[in-house]
Amino acid sequence: MQAHRPVRFLDKTSPPHIGTLMMLTGISALAMNFFLPSLPGMTAYFNTTPAIMGLSVGLYLLVNAVLQIVIGPISDKYGRRQVILGSIVAYLLATLGCIFAPNTTVFLVFRMLQAFIAVTMVLSRAVVRDTTPADKAGAKIAYVTMGMAVVPMVAPTLGGYLEQHYGWHANFWVLFAAGLVALAMAWADLGETAQRREITLGQQYGEMPELLRSPRFWGYAAAASFSSGSFFAYLGGAPFVATDVFHLEPQELGLYFAAPSVGYFFGNFAAARLSTRLGSDRMYLFGMTIIFVSLALSYVLALGGQQSAAVFFGLMVPVGFGNGMSIPNAVSGTLSVRPHLAGTASGLGGAIMLGGGAGLSALAGWALQGGQTAAPLVLIQLLITAAGIVAILLVMRRAARLGAAGIDER
Repeated sequence: MQAHRPVRFLDKTSPPHIGTLMMLTGISALAMNFFLPSLPGMTAYFNTTPAIMGLSVGLYLLVNAVLQIVIGPISDKYGRRQVILGSIVAYLLATLGCIFAPNTTVFLVFRMLQAFIAVTMVLSRAVVRDTTPADKAGAKIAYVTMGMAVVPMVAPTLGGYLEQHYGWHANFWVLFAAGLVALAMAWADLGETAQRREITLGQQYGEMPELLRSPRFWGYAAAASFSSGSFFAYLGGAPFVATDVFHLEPQELGLYFAAPSVGYFFGNFAAARLSTRLGSDRMYLFGMTIIFVSLALSYVLALGGQQSAAVFFGLMVPVGFGNGMSIPNAVSGTLSVRPHLAGTASGLGGAIMLGGGAGLSALAGWALQGGQTAAPLVLIQLLITAAGIVAILLVMRRAARLGAAGIDER
């Protein structure tokens, strides 16, 4: 498919519509968040323990990370369309397996297979890079990832309602229905966007070191990991802060917890409108600066004993806003270093983000156990944000040096 052509919805001969890409990204987030309110009910249904049922989250993330590494080169070789459609079909079959699972073991196996839907999130970014000029890719990725901001705001609430009135199976039937919609949209609207390459899959994987040898790729990957890391740390630590420090009831936690997602949505919108004008690197730096200032204020208030639940979670709104500005532009940077390896870069960069984020989430939860203040969590987030600022400054410095020398690093 010729890149940068006008978009026509439900026309495979033109680049995919933004709505299709948002659906492909959003369903991945939906599969992660939607059923979480059902975990207690599922624990009772399968007559198991919360720790065992909690593996439905950890194992999903593990398979997700592995897939992000291997799926990029496969899509670079065989094309985005076939891989995306195949992953949705695998997800649909796995969802049916979850619904009809007779015991915990079978359920967890099919839950791991559900992670194939993460392919749609990874490759939707690669599709953007295939069909969008480099200077506009960050803005379009910001629009696409709005789906990942909206879903966490509404999915747990809707999932809790279905769990209360219809049981946990209803959540998975909704996930199945969403998969059917995604499959139909991708089939009708998503043509092939990758440039086919006459090399073997082994040779395709053999080109991965080309990315790993690029300082700019590592710089952007680190920047993306540190930006998302502040949010992952929040996911791991905020429940402890809410219950142990502010003594919130579960329903109150559900209300406060979406604060970063609200900010992220509007940050995505700002990035989509301004990234092309200001440049991806500068937009990332602006976003991280907003995060740093908000967290610094939160940390000072926590140390002084002046922090309430409203203040702590309220200051997470600008943190989410900064993430919405910085993450899409850092991801766009990882894809722009080697455009012919966009799928590989998307998967490898995503795996680095997810692996680092999972570690930071565990670190935040560990640091807050038994604590009486939110300060440890905010300090971890503050240090992560500072590292992200350093990472992008090093990228900008290298780009300036290469530009001065007349070198185009590809």
